[in-house]
Amino acid sequence: MTPTTFASLGLAEPILRALDARGYTTPTPIQHGAIPSLLAGRDLLGIAQTGTGKTAAFALPILQHLNDRPGRARPFGTRCLILAPTRELALQIETEIRSYAVNLKVSTAVILGGVGRRPQEERMRRGPDIVVGTPGRIRDLMGTKHLRLDEATHFVLDEADRMLDLGFIRDIRQIVAALPQARQSLLFSATMPPEVAQLAAAFLRDPERVEITPQAPTPERIAQYVHHVDTAGKRALLIDLLTDAAMQRVIVFTRTKHGANRVAEHLDGAGIGAEALHGNKSQSQRERALDRFRSGRARVLVATDIAARGIDVPQISHVINFDLPVEPESYVHRIGRTARAGADGIAISFCDSAERSALRAIERLTRVTISPVGRVPEETRQHDRGPAAAKHGAPHGAPPARNRRRARFRGPARAAA
Repeated sequence: MTPTTFASLGLAEPILRALDARGYTTPTPIQHGAIPSLLAGRDLLGIAQTGTGKTAAFALPILQHLNDRPGRARPFGTRCLILAPTRELALQIETEIRSYAVNLKVSTAVILGGVGRRPQEERMRRGPDIVVGTPGRIRDLMGTKHLRLDEATHFVLDEADRMLDLGFIRDIRQIVAALPQARQSLLFSATMPPEVAQLAAAFLRDPERVEITPQAPTPERIAQYVHHVDTAGKRALLIDLLTDAAMQRVIVFTRTKHGANRVAEHLDGAGIGAEALHGNKSQSQRERALDRFRSGRARVLVATDIAARGIDVPQISHVINFDLPVEPESYVHRIGRTARAGADGIAISFCDSAERSALRAIERLTRVTISPVGRVPEETRQHDRGPAAAKHGAPHGAPPARNRRRARFRGPARAAA
């Protein structure tokens, strides 16, 4: 069978040149499945995780449509609106689109909170073809008439499940209500809970459904471990683990914004450089935190799930789940920050007595029994591992013995003893 190429999908020559300049040769599955339908004008429901190439999957057909259709948006108008759940993801999407549009006369703008409104209002005065933004600031500019959607021909809602998690459903519905009925609409989501399915049914018309099932629920190059530890002992255990110099660049995930601040302050007090990243930080504070983390001036980034998607920081050696997530899918996104670009990675989770059901849900989703480190509560051994695991020794899916030894050297679970 002849391999699929971007040219065979029907993309125009200026876009193909931009892809070639970036070294893109073969479409990913989501691109192969989505681009022909989008070029044909269909609405689309895409189910795909971060890192599958979905930005190019929706951006390339939209760029081709806008380039082929004469005319420009009027002042404060736009021809395409792309909504993203976080500022970081919005910036990343807009940067990628500009790289694909390098040979086209298509303009872009990014509209997000946490920074001054005036430059964004001035940018909208020039009528950008594509606006990428977060729901809150988009609604703000709509309210002051600095953003009008009555000319939009394309609408993209990216990471819809994350949008709902962050409480943006009312903003989204009001934004959609301001769009023309005659438009092409796209919705992408990593998961498809009932709320996302209802949202898709509300504004997609006879959509093409493209679902990309991950080859494995979690990357095979990530060694996963769990410490059973009381809530009060988590901070001491974290400090203990971070005494290991092998933990060179670490993301620590907490469940709440307040928890992220407290953990970062505790690490700073112990002489471990740390930055907190969450939704209450201003854009300048978030950019400063990421810059310090990327440059190595901060060894640890303490984050809520807002950092689990859309942020690609290279060479993260470890991910630590200080709190286990309520949704098991979030665990996959969290630990996916490590073991990127062919590297190995280690994910360590702290589990207190109230989090054992969350741990079992994660193991069911990932089909991996996470290797325990240190003392395991008797009720956990009996309930979680079951008689088969006790009979056959190491649980199914556990990392090799050398990795279990290496994990123990990253700090004994004495806080749980």
